[in-house]
Amino acid sequence: MKLGFSERARREAFIPTPFLGTLLNPVYIARSALYRCVAAVAPEISGSVLDFGCGSKPYEFLFKNATEYVGLDTKAGHDHEALGSKVDVFYDGKVIPFEAGRFDAVVSFEVMEHVFNIDEALEEIKRVLKPGGTVLITMPFLWFEHEQPYDFGRYTSYGIKSVLLRHGFSNPKVRKTTSFFLALCQLNIAYLAYFLFPTSPLARRALQVLVIFPATVFSVALDRIIPKRDECFCASLVTATKAGDNNLTPN
Repeated sequence: MKLGFSERARREAFIPTPFLGTLLNPVYIARSALYRCVAAVAPEISGSVLDFGCGSKPYEFLFKNATEYVGLDTKAGHDHEALGSKVDVFYDGKVIPFEAGRFDAVVSFEVMEHVFNIDEALEEIKRVLKPGGTVLITMPFLWFEHEQPYDFGRYTSYGIKSVLLRHGFSNPKVRKTTSFFLALCQLNIAYLAYFLFPTSPLARRALQVLVIFPATVFSVALDRIIPKRDECFCASLVTATKAGDNNLTPN
């Protein structure tokens, strides 16, 4: 099925292809790396899946082993129609409106930095997960403030592991989306794209092609040959498991 222009542009923003992505998307490095990480882990998830803060469900198609994929989001702070959101259920930002043990997995993509009450959110996510269920969360690390004033936190790989363990999840595993070098390159490219580009749409497009495109291609090519470090990265993907029945207190 062929996609319309607006749908193709929206898809390209989250799942940039090598040619169009590098040519048109100023955050190609971050978005393509995130997509690859999600695509690598998605086949491990099956059954009933809840997408927490789903928006337009950009990665739903990757979860081919899901028997059900439910999108959950809040109404506050979003123009869902303009963003092409595909929300199935709205909630109040506090209590997830599903019974305990409803889902085999809960996924959440680039949302937790906007959740001020992350401890409450994780408790609710744990509650609606079945024992042995999986949580998959992605979140930015090296990135500028966005969706102001609803940008509340950044977590190191050790920080998010600690938070999940504190809330009764087990075996947290973190994957970093980019190298140190690519993270720095992406941040500088984003600065050029979002904060230095002229307001003229024509000038923005010209500079995207003449400046951002070659800078992106050069960064990706150079990253292939220089030594890799990962103490700095664009985003992380973490998976963890709800072990046993965390609502029961051991004797």
